[in-house]
Amino acid sequence: MQFSKSTDYALHALVHLGHSERCHNVGIKELSSALSVSESYLSKTLSKLRQDGILRAVPGVNGGYELARPADQITFLDVIQAIEGRQQLFRCSNSSSQQHRLLAEDEATLQDQKNLGTNGCLIEKVMYGAEQHLYQYLREQTIQSLLDEAFKRCNHEANKK
Repeated sequence: MQFSKSTDYALHALVHLGHSERCHNVGIKELSSALSVSESYLSKTLSKLRQDGILRAVPGVNGGYELARPADQITFLDVIQAIEGRQQLFRCSNSSSQQHRLLAEDEATLQDQKNLGTNGCLIEKVMYGAEQHLYQYLREQTIQSLLDEAFKRCNHEANKK
């Protein structure tokens, strides 16, 4: 699994905005310069975040972008799903094979099929479990938790001097 550059830029932009939110909104020129990415590409990425209610566009000459909700309420999963979509990461594509039928015949698997909404493939069940663990971890990581960690590191480095 690999996330797109848009997800990378979106997360970095949100961290930049989260760091700046107490001061002012941030214009697209400043953001694109800080992230070293073109304004047009970044605008398309930020538009997805705006549509999902993660960012708010501030109109006017001194306008720009700001977080639409507090940084501690924006999870990495929110951002990834806004950019990448909300589709299941793995789908069993071999459902007509003899091996698949053998893996799906177990009674417990049939029960899981009803509970998980899958087609009964044991391989898909394992992958679904892994996906749920990944999603849970990404739900626990917020823009604020990242900012807090960066702040701790800066203070730690300053105290070393």
